Amino acid sequence: MSDFYQNGIITTLHNLSQRSLAELEYELLAFSKVRPMALVLPSLYSELQGDALPHILSELAQVPYLDQIIIGLDCATREQYHEALAFFDRLPQRHHVLWNDGPRMQAIDARLRAEGLAPKEMGKGRNVWYCLGFALGSGRIESVALHDCDIVTYDRSLLARLIYPVANPNFNYEFCKGFYARVADGKLNGRVSRLLVTPLIRALKKVLGPVDYLDYLDSYRYPLAGEFSFRRDVINELRIPSDWGLEIGVLSEVERNYSTNRLCQVDIADAYDHKHQELSEGDDAGGLSRMSIDISKAIFRKLATNGITFNAGTFRTIKATYYRVALDFIDSYRNDAIINGLHLDVHREEQAVELFAANLMKAGERFLDNPMETPFIPHWYRVLSALPDTLSALRDAAAEDRAEYDKLIKVTTA
Repeated sequence: MSDFYQNGIITTLHNLSQRSLAELEYELLAFSKVRPMALVLPSLYSELQGDALPHILSELAQVPYLDQIIIGLDCATREQYHEALAFFDRLPQRHHVLWNDGPRMQAIDARLRAEGLAPKEMGKGRNVWYCLGFALGSGRIESVALHDCDIVTYDRSLLARLIYPVANPNFNYEFCKGFYARVADGKLNGRVSRLLVTPLIRALKKVLGPVDYLDYLDSYRYPLAGEFSFRRDVINELRIPSDWGLEIGVLSEVERNYSTNRLCQVDIADAYDHKHQELSEGDDAGGLSRMSIDISKAIFRKLATNGITFNAGTFRTIKATYYRVALDFIDSYRNDAIINGLHLDVHREEQAVELFAANLMKAGERFLDNPMETPFIPHWYRVLSALPDTLSALRDAAAEDRAEYDKLIKVTTA
């Protein structure tokens, strides 16, 4: 059970009473009459073979208030797409699978690319962007939630608490971020949030002085959580980063577009665990190493748009300050682990901090070398201004891909 403390400049909605899931879902079902709801699931084909996604679907199958579920499928051949359709057909809700590698979706991508509007790289950001376009084009949805497909501790109460703040018509929130304790298997997880993002924000405050944006980021208890929800209108102006800066980028976008009293965070789970990334020392192209660089660049870019000037000396100062702050945090985490009977490997924690400190300099150097880099995918207002039929093309692509599969099944079972 969390406390009721309100920290920072956005509202925190706690889990104070362990309210029953039946009560939450009863209210959400009533809300759905006014604000139809959708869930977006960005998925890799490989996740269909894991333990997490089948369990997630068994939980979602019991959710009564969702109007539809939108699945973005990455890294799938035609045969694997057909397997995915059969896999997701266990869902009783209206659901759609966007085959991102299929010829119809690729044709849409090529058309957008010709106008300079397509996502620049594969990944979760691209997947989510197309799913949100599909949701926008449905014309039915008022509230949207998004979560990953690798949550091994999934319970449908997570979704209920996540979408409630933007589904309740008596609330005025446009955006909601989920948070939770990253504790599993007797140890503290969430290294990038604990050992990079929070210490970096605190270090930047020391180096740069008062900055509203840093106070805003520091208000989120788990800024890298992949679970968030929002009203339909948010989609129109949301520019989504295509790299590992997705979560920080989304937080930056909603801060730019909305007053902080329209934003909130909610406690969505007592236990949360998912697929873990390797630290990847010596490999900046993957794992937590690349993640730390992309996240740091996302923060630096946002600060630059707020008028902060960076140079090589600034980044050296930030690195030194971050390193000291992060080491102090390790002491705090160690003591927190001990009092809770958890294990914390101080050696591995300090190795992570050393890697992140080095990557802060790499992120700074890359920012200075390419200050005009724009990893954001254009927002849907711009896309629809240039190519107004894109949303209908997305709907048609999903429907026609599905129709081909249904026809094939009909022939093979005749």
